[in-house]
Amino acid sequence: MAANPDIASRLQLATPAPLALARIIAYALPAIPLAALTLPLYVLVPTFYTETLGLSLASVGFALLIVRVFDAVNDPLIGWAADRFRPGFGRRRTLFAISLPLTALSAFMLFWPPVDASVLWLAAWGLLLSLGYTAALIPFSAWGAELATDYHGRSRITAWREGLTLVGTLIAIALPFSIGFDQAGGVHGLAALGLAILVGLPLFGAVAVALTPEPVEHSRVRVDLKAGLSHLVRNRPFVRLILAFFLNGLANGIPATLFLYFVSARLGLPDARGPLLFFYFLCAIAGVPLAAWVARRVGKHRAWCYGMLAACAAFAPAPLLPEGSLIAFATICAVTGLLLGFDLSLPPAIQADVIDVDTAASGEQRSGTYFAAWSLATKLSLAGGVGVVFPILAAFGFDPASSASTGNGLTALAVAYAWVPIAAKLASIAIMWNFPLDETAQKELRNRIETA
Repeated sequence: MAANPDIASRLQLATPAPLALARIIAYALPAIPLAALTLPLYVLVPTFYTETLGLSLASVGFALLIVRVFDAVNDPLIGWAADRFRPGFGRRRTLFAISLPLTALSAFMLFWPPVDASVLWLAAWGLLLSLGYTAALIPFSAWGAELATDYHGRSRITAWREGLTLVGTLIAIALPFSIGFDQAGGVHGLAALGLAILVGLPLFGAVAVALTPEPVEHSRVRVDLKAGLSHLVRNRPFVRLILAFFLNGLANGIPATLFLYFVSARLGLPDARGPLLFFYFLCAIAGVPLAAWVARRVGKHRAWCYGMLAACAAFAPAPLLPEGSLIAFATICAVTGLLLGFDLSLPPAIQADVIDVDTAASGEQRSGTYFAAWSLATKLSLAGGVGVVFPILAAFGFDPASSASTGNGLTALAVAYAWVPIAAKLASIAIMWNFPLDETAQKELRNRIETA
């Protein structure tokens, strides 16, 4: 049967040509300063405000708790607004551009406070940074998901974005530690990072907005909030993906939280913590193109499963290492760091595919809503890991503030660091192994969307 020429012409018009590499890089550049925000906020800022500025641990913890609660409320609201906001310049580019000045200024003020800064300074600028960062990240992620409509093109875009995200993470580790941040006056390491973000985020953001096109929108109708939530819950591939992502987030978040303790208390290598952490993320950069290569041959969900399986195998010996095992643990860091590239680049590319399920069913392209749910799942997995693991470790006698932790406490630390995450990863693999959205199914969805 001959193809309908009207449908063929509409499909040709609706489907954009593959994005040139220069435009993909331009789009991905803001990932560098955005990534430089996350690690300091949750790891370095509490240390600086308590140890260097002398604020009480309880007050800093309470201020950051308020920021995190506000952050959780931000996600769905900004995701909904990102899909409803339709200015002439483009809904993704406009909201992203508007958010940049607030995000850059808030980071600068939070990372370079006056020497007499109070907990109110931390809370106020932390809340503003939370607002700006979420308003930047959700349209930025949705923008990337919509720039490509083909199965492997999405992997290419997320690979570049997550690769540059890792570059930003390395900068966020190297800059503060190389300069130092144990003095509140002058340009300390955290202040230097704040200056870099103040300049780099608006600059790279302007490049992205100027050189990257607004994606084609395929919405046919407006879906109200109740109907939109109903479509989201009935999107079975999305439910499977976000559950697997949450479990894998726990599997990555627990060892990330316990890394410094494991290296210093269990392995007795406190001076190696910074270099090992840097080495881990450096290896992850090499893992991003490897993940894209494997995904092109076996499919995205199966490539992610293979990466998680390999990470489980590499991580399993960690609790058995004797004290002082620098080379052996560095090898584990190298392998698991390489496989982190799979965790970072493949799930967002699959997320773009499950959004197609909703677009075909609801008639509205609601990438902002989906990435808001994604962001919320990320934060819940990080918070959940800390909330569960620390009380268990305390029950077994591990005290991170003391060098006199019991043998049971150190054993519990080793098991929680490696084997609990392995169990979570295996559950995630079971969910994703026979995931229904492969390349063929995704092409059929795009045909339905673009010929509607």
